[in-house]
Amino acid sequence: MNSLITDTIGYVGLVINLYSMSVKGEYKLRLISTIANLVYIVYGIVLHAFPIIIGCAIAVLLHLYRLKNLKSR
Repeated sequence: MNSLITDTIGYVGLVINLYSMSVKGEYKLRLISTIANLVYIVYGIVLHAFPIIIGCAIAVLLHLYRLKNLKSR
């Protein structure tokens, strides 16, 4: 894959992740962080970087678990 596209995917994940840190409320933060981690998973797949894929997949599962608990309150 073109390195410009690969870098763009990584930067999109970075921007989304940084944005998630600026929002108020745990629910919004976790929802946006989940999206950022999904983008990072795509980035890891493109790079064939299994530590990124595994780490972000675990983060997605943790965020989804907490989102489910926050929603049920």
